[in-house]
Amino acid sequence: MGETGTELKGSDRAAILLMALGTERAADVLKHMEPRQVHTVGSAMSTLSDVTQSQLGDVLKGFISTVRDLSSLAVGSQDYLRTVLTQALGSERAESVMPRMVAPGHASSMASLHWMAPGAIAEVLAKEHPQIIALALLNLEPDAAAEVLALLPAEQGAEVMLRVATLDGVNPSALKELDAILEGQLGGNLDIKVSGLGGVKAAADILNAVSPELEVQLLDRLDEADAQLKAEIQEQMFDFETINDLDERGMQTVLREIASDSLVLALKGASPRIRERVFKNMSARAGEMLRDDLESKGPVRLSEVEAAQKEILGVVDRLVADGQVVMQGKGEAFV
Repeated sequence: MGETGTELKGSDRAAILLMALGTERAADVLKHMEPRQVHTVGSAMSTLSDVTQSQLGDVLKGFISTVRDLSSLAVGSQDYLRTVLTQALGSERAESVMPRMVAPGHASSMASLHWMAPGAIAEVLAKEHPQIIALALLNLEPDAAAEVLALLPAEQGAEVMLRVATLDGVNPSALKELDAILEGQLGGNLDIKVSGLGGVKAAADILNAVSPELEVQLLDRLDEADAQLKAEIQEQMFDFETINDLDERGMQTVLREIASDSLVLALKGASPRIRERVFKNMSARAGEMLRDDLESKGPVRLSEVEAAQKEILGVVDRLVADGQVVMQGKGEAFV
């Protein structure tokens, strides 16, 4: 892209902003656009290349300025933006996006990582201490962190995941070291949160995004290093809602493997979305019988629901390992 930030067309600026939001959030935005707008912005996204930090900063600053102009309330632009993003994306995702929605003068070096190819990030971090790599990965989206992790040697990756899973605070010296690394490689000032990073759930999120083959390798190495921690990570890797990532054929395959009593118990604690996916992949008669069983089933203990859900997830895990079904994000889906 040879244009400077002030010369960018509106469609290019929109494309850069959407790419800064990440795939899932960009998709949410695109759903509310007219087909012609989607085509225009999509064409711009397909031709973007070599977006500079200056151009990114200019686009983000312009967006914040527009938000400020549109707001007639006496609130700060960042407060207004946070409110809008929270309503649109939920509080957790909004807080993930907000660090990227800052003026260039306050942009962090970590924000630059979102614009680097996974190979470039891996090259920058490969020779660093596992704790430094873990800290960097925790500031990426899980799917992006998984791509970087896949480019590291398996032994190093396992050590990094141990750090991710056990990180409950950030050593100031680690921050300074990461700041120095990114300052030398990317420029800018480090400005990231030092709380709420790491933990078993964060490690599980990243491992959920890697390929099945790498997942097995890393879990095996984690088992050798800390079997209890590996078990805790596995507990978090699949919550029951993830069965919604099965395609129709995969869902039907799983349902054939599950006893009806276990399914009823599991669905007692499932969301309406999961229930509807299950009903959709059953015959009309079987679905009607399942609905009747759910309605007639009295109160059940949470422990019973969790046990049934874990049993079903075990079936899913086995079928995934055998290659009979594929979870979206863990490989190509069946067609």
